[in-house]
Amino acid sequence: MHLSDHSLRQLDEAYLSSLGEEALRVLSVKLLDDLKEARERLNQGRLTARGHPAAGHPGSGVSARAKRAKRTDSGERDLATAEPAEAKSATVKPARKAGKQPGAPGVGRTQVLRTHEEQAHYPVACAGCGRPLTEGVGTVAYTGFQAVDLHWGDPAAPGLLLWVVDTATTRPLAPAGHWTRAEAGQGVVDPLLGGITLSEWRRVGAGLATLIVALALALRFRLSRARIREFLMDGLGVTLSVGTLHQTLHEAGAAVAPDEEELAAVVLASRLLHADETSWPEQGQGLWLWAFIATTGTLYYVAGRGKELLENLLVGFTGWLMSDGWIAYRSFPRRLRCWAHLIRKARGLAESYHRDTRAFGTQVLNLLETLMAAVYAAREGPSAVDLPSQFTRELADMHAACERQRDSAHDPTRALAVELLNDWDAIFQVLRHPELPLTNNAAECALRHWVILRTLSLGTRTAVRFPSRGPACQRHRYLPPAWPLSMALSRNAPSLTDAPDGLSLPYPKGSERLLNNLLF
Repeated sequence: MHLSDHSLRQLDEAYLSSLGEEALRVLSVKLLDDLKEARERLNQGRLTARGHPAAGHPGSGVSARAKRAKRTDSGERDLATAEPAEAKSATVKPARKAGKQPGAPGVGRTQVLRTHEEQAHYPVACAGCGRPLTEGVGTVAYTGFQAVDLHWGDPAAPGLLLWVVDTATTRPLAPAGHWTRAEAGQGVVDPLLGGITLSEWRRVGAGLATLIVALALALRFRLSRARIREFLMDGLGVTLSVGTLHQTLHEAGAAVAPDEEELAAVVLASRLLHADETSWPEQGQGLWLWAFIATTGTLYYVAGRGKELLENLLVGFTGWLMSDGWIAYRSFPRRLRCWAHLIRKARGLAESYHRDTRAFGTQVLNLLETLMAAVYAAREGPSAVDLPSQFTRELADMHAACERQRDSAHDPTRALAVELLNDWDAIFQVLRHPELPLTNNAAECALRHWVILRTLSLGTRTAVRFPSRGPACQRHRYLPPAWPLSMALSRNAPSLTDAPDGLSLPYPKGSERLLNNLLF
């Protein structure tokens, strides 16, 4: 909508008569667009999927309230005609509605913070005729909010400074007599994050939001909302509700969502990609948390465990894919298998009480350990070594043993034999390329923190949006000059003084250093 309720109430015949031809044309276009949008909203949902009018919508013939009244009348008639049964109490206490009851006393903020800075925001143009407005001329402040932020000190005065900003939104008077209000900007949110909004009207600034994210999701902390509240009260002297902290975490996750496209491109262009997944229950759904680790970035997704995510994300991927034995990965021709899983299973069989199982497990374990030593030696050698030709006989004996055990009555033995046969090329691909890794340890380490945090975060989709660059930077001992969360909050936080799809509020200098040091 171009015109708010406040602007629309001021439009009358006298105001229209005072406008020139060009201003009238601009206002007419706005009114036409608003009329079409209002008509579309009116018609939306009028018909159900079966083509019948939806109850409660215009044109349905019978409103939802009338239907409820009809059911009530019918029920009363049935009770009146029925034979009297066992006497019941004349007064039945209605069921108590969940949540806060009407008339209950409210709880508001009682803490008063000293203001460090005042900001006034002005609309750029008249909402009616579209003519530009002069800042500060005929302006009246009509509302405002107070934001709490964190600023870093300088080398002469290091530390954190709690910074309070009083923001006033104004309404200047246009030459034609129309009052236009400055409205808080709204950001675009990923549709998957339903119920989350990005708005400049918020209590927590970007710098303080960075600290809250670090306290909730950091490798060293993993604090709950209540513990974060205690930390802020004791350490910074600021009181924030648990609901405000919860909202801040969700908004911060939505703010970094646009970085996923850039990270997906990094993953797709990687020459070596580690992938792994772990269960991630979310609101009763059996979802999975996927981790894709490239050289310069780590991408997380919450999705099902099938092939759909891999087929959509890795379209055109031509590098090496390191994974475990999950069947969803088998469609990639340039694939590597993690030997740690195989060694663990072989060691278990080697300790079995069954003679044939123990012999097969020992054979697999000895072969893998011998080949692993050969791969390490080839990496340090001066020239390339043809390992497949060097171990032709051992590999042939191993393949024959797997063929014999693929019909074994012992389930673990049969499972390992079939797994080796199905992934034979992927398992021993490293013999042709000794420089490639033998294990998927990078992906498992990337998931370990989130497995620990899984219970505390309750499987929220927002939580896993943050760690997409930190692990890679930490592995390579490199901390970027600006952590992506700081850039995302700065880029995506809407501003009252900018265009709706425009820029952002300034991000506190040095806050990215705080998150780099705490989160990873």
